[in-house]
Amino acid sequence: MKIKKGDKIIVIAGKDKGKTGKVTRAIPTESKVVVEGLNLLKKHRKARRQGEKGQIVEVSMPLHVSNVAIAIDGKPARIASKVIGGKKVRVDSKTGKAI
Repeated sequence: MKIKKGDKIIVIAGKDKGKTGKVTRAIPTESKVVVEGLNLLKKHRKARRQGEKGQIVEVSMPLHVSNVAIAIDGKPARIASKVIGGKKVRVDSKTGKAI
């Protein structure tokens, strides 16, 4: 999986198409990422203690990796990997810039 935690991404398909955000969690076993503030779902939360009220909380749900792309200068970019100076580095396939 070429997208990692902390990457700035843009959604290229789905209900949040065109929106950008930062990856808060990557789930490589399921090929999914959680992006802060995107793909929100309302969850009803039960009261945990006596006298406390239940509430409705908005939670970011995972998006499939195929529906997001790394944003470079606000535009979606494809990622390749190159060995530079003995280290494997992710680069933009069009420009060759390291990410």
